[in-house]
Amino acid sequence: MTQIPDPLTAAKALVESYLDLSMIPDPVAASAYLSEGFELVFTGGRRFSGPAQSAAFNAKRYAWVKKRFLRTDAALDPDTGDVHVYNTGYLYGEWHDGTAFETNRYMDKFIVRDGKLIRTDVWNDSAEMLLAKAGLAEAEL
Repeated sequence: MTQIPDPLTAAKALVESYLDLSMIPDPVAASAYLSEGFELVFTGGRRFSGPAQSAAFNAKRYAWVKKRFLRTDAALDPDTGDVHVYNTGYLYGEWHDGTAFETNRYMDKFIVRDGKLIRTDVWNDSAEMLLAKAGLAEAEL
């Protein structure tokens, strides 16, 4: 008897594999997880078409950056069959001035349809941390 994989478990594994490849970064391999017309929206509304563009953006902001996963959760949309996956944790790495960081919170939301990513929304504390480094923060972090 063939077992049908749980769509929530499969979607969470797909997202974590995509993130692992994105952190190498290996945008070519990560792109295999994307549907045609994939949308990637970063904090502040920055739009990218895929992991090569986001890796290039990250290279301007960080000397290097990785994600420490805390949780990956998923929920099925019964109306569309899409699986919404939420991955949260901390970014850690180094700014271009050599300063290390490890408590930069992030939350990524993915939509998985037919085993492919159709959209990702990314939020993190990087902009607030950069404002604080520049002495422009409105409140202490």
